[in-house]
Amino acid sequence: MKYILYCLLVFTTFSHAQILSQKNEFTRQDSLRGSNNEFRNWWNVLRYDIEIEANFERKYLNGKNTIEFEIIAENQNHPLQIDLQEPMQLGKVLLNGLPIDQMEREGNVYFLHLNQHFQIQTKHTLELEFHGNPSIAKNAPWDGGWIFKNDAKGRPWMTVACQGLGASVWYPNKDYQGDEPDNGASLRIIVPKDLIGIGNGKLKEINAKGDKREFLWEVVNPINNYNITPYIGHYSEIKDTYKGEKGDLSLSYWVMDYNLNAAEKQLKQTKDMLSSFEHWFGPYPFYEDGFKIVETSHLGMEHQSAIAYGNQFRDGYLGEDLSGSGWGLKWDFILIHESGHEWFGNSITTEEVADMWVHEAFTSYSETLHTEQLFGKEAGRDYVIGTRAKIQNDIPLIGHYGVNQVGSTDIYYKGANMIHTFRQLVEDDEKFREILRGMNEKFYHQTVRTEEVESYLSEMSGIDLTEFFNQYLRTTMIPTLEYKTQGDEIYFRWTEIVEGFDMPVKVSNSEIWLYPTAEWKSIKRKDGWEKEFQIDRNFYVNLKKV
Repeated sequence: MKYILYCLLVFTTFSHAQILSQKNEFTRQDSLRGSNNEFRNWWNVLRYDIEIEANFERKYLNGKNTIEFEIIAENQNHPLQIDLQEPMQLGKVLLNGLPIDQMEREGNVYFLHLNQHFQIQTKHTLELEFHGNPSIAKNAPWDGGWIFKNDAKGRPWMTVACQGLGASVWYPNKDYQGDEPDNGASLRIIVPKDLIGIGNGKLKEINAKGDKREFLWEVVNPINNYNITPYIGHYSEIKDTYKGEKGDLSLSYWVMDYNLNAAEKQLKQTKDMLSSFEHWFGPYPFYEDGFKIVETSHLGMEHQSAIAYGNQFRDGYLGEDLSGSGWGLKWDFILIHESGHEWFGNSITTEEVADMWVHEAFTSYSETLHTEQLFGKEAGRDYVIGTRAKIQNDIPLIGHYGVNQVGSTDIYYKGANMIHTFRQLVEDDEKFREILRGMNEKFYHQTVRTEEVESYLSEMSGIDLTEFFNQYLRTTMIPTLEYKTQGDEIYFRWTEIVEGFDMPVKVSNSEIWLYPTAEWKSIKRKDGWEKEFQIDRNFYVNLKKV
């Protein structure tokens, strides 16, 4: 999952998402949405069971969300916060089958006054009816919301893209990334009988109801709120099976009925992708829920076990190579990138949006690893180094905590180049692979904080990465190796660094390592250095002769 910022990649618009990433003034609404506050921290979501019916002509939603939750701390008489963005409205609300009469709205939040004491470890059920005209996406997925489009034959085609904006744009929930429903979720989609409703996970049943049909889908694994997504349209299905590390994985490709041939040809890449990612990251994290690609009118999103795909069945990013290396035209960008999020974003999820670099850096690096698997190590290196042209170094990768704010759009390719640099420090590709696989095992289906990931990578690599992460995550400075020649010596030092930064680097086309600090050091010049002294291109650093 990610706060999708493809505007960074195509440089055509200054998107809503970019504006959010640079916002420095925050309101109470930002804090209510982004923090695990006193209205949230005493209850834990166990499950969502959602029912939704969308009216295409009226652009109107009716539905119900049944939330099973557990009391995990004393609530000290605080009301319970439910997020539902205007202009959507709550209807009838039941707690354990009894109506709640006292509730008040504050912007995009409802406060439910429960007026009773709950014992810790007890479980309860909230039934929340909702209705209204949801916010319509102006430019999905960058400026998200509900999407009411016509397909190529003029027929209704509906879905939602709401990362960053929040799942509460259409259904009531605890819209906080740190609390996923532990026991999964179901999605019952009610549609006119000529349409298909598709959701996350596996199809459990189809029921006829007069001139309508109900499609019931279920995931049994934890899932992020914004990943829960109905897709409604004239879909046809292609089925397949991937024999992976945990056995047979069911594959489904749901595409417009007129795109079956194109999809069948293009999506054959899926098995190569799964093979690459299982090699580097470990087993696909959601075997029980299957793997699906669902065609959409917008570019794409990493919706867990039901990935939104709108890359027009073309290689590259809508036919372009984002790396400028040529290798990015050898595979389908949306298929590869969004699938990478099944490991980083959907299985491993950050508690805070501010830490979304974990999702995007590792997923962006998955593009490099897939390229390497298909075409060799140098091709992968060409790819990731080529993406450096997209790096802006405008603000740090880590955003502001407690206000639902992502950091710089550099979480993609600066993040990927940071990981590539870390790989050079590990100096052992098999150990690097073990670290990535171990990361997916240690944090499997969990929410994490940046500090946990930093500690894990330091521990497993045997390298103190404190200043490394402080440098690349928390500043916009790129380490700059200054050097000068005097006689037969080359003097060098780090500048543009945080205090204590002492990352070693390799000299290009050699096995020689330098161990710079902020103080001048020297090394005897080697043959060829008189003409050109370079640092190995795989390190994301600058080199400056003084």
